Amino acid sequence: MESTPTFNPQSTIGAYQIGVLISYMLFGVTTTQAYIYYSRFLDDSRKLKALVAAVWFGELGHAICIGHTLYAFTVLDYGHPERLLGPAPKSLEASMLLGSIAVTSVQVFFAFRIYKFSKKLQIPILSWTFSFVRQLAALIIFVTALRPIPVATYDPKRRWLFLIYLSVSSTNDLTITVAFVVMLLAQRPHVSARTKALVDKLIGWSIETRMPPTLFGMATLACYVSNSENFIWLAMFAISTRSE
Repeated sequence: MESTPTFNPQSTIGAYQIGVLISYMLFGVTTTQAYIYYSRFLDDSRKLKALVAAVWFGELGHAICIGHTLYAFTVLDYGHPERLLGPAPKSLEASMLLGSIAVTSVQVFFAFRIYKFSKKLQIPILSWTFSFVRQLAALIIFVTALRPIPVATYDPKRRWLFLIYLSVSSTNDLTITVAFVVMLLAQRPHVSARTKALVDKLIGWSIETRMPPTLFGMATLACYVSNSENFIWLAMFAISTRSE
């Protein structure tokens, strides 16, 4: 008789529930930021406003999907912990796709800003390539979700896709952060003392805004590689999209 894996609600449903709650709190922050942007920066171009809207709607869709996944785990599968080892809710893969659209949009924008600042295409092209690979991996994960696959295992045919999805995103965030900091440091010796203070603020802003998604992405990858049978990596994934 085969042994059944011991059910631990703290590292499965509990971990994911905490991740979703934190993600929803951060989505509220994102919504507030979007409202402030549209109310204060009325003269920005329509393209930039459309980008902000696309990112917000992508995060809204992501929030709805991770909420549905939590509902499936805690309500639809209530009293049946063995179902957590069964087919994953389709909303889980949909959240990866929608979250990837939001994150990729941000990364593409920052890569474009690097090009505008440096007038060089090497780093932007590398970043855009990373973004394309991540989005392609998310799309394949979503399409293959049409057939039922256990959430706790993500069989070898799809495990490598999720590893690419996470590792490429973290690498891209790190690339963008380093590129911004290096470019600003290179300009620092050639500007006035007053401008140096502004450059220092921009360096600090670059680190503050780009390092959180990098660290969250690495943490999610580490949790997934170390033990994909619990849902700690899912909790980290739910939060990591908001860190952009």
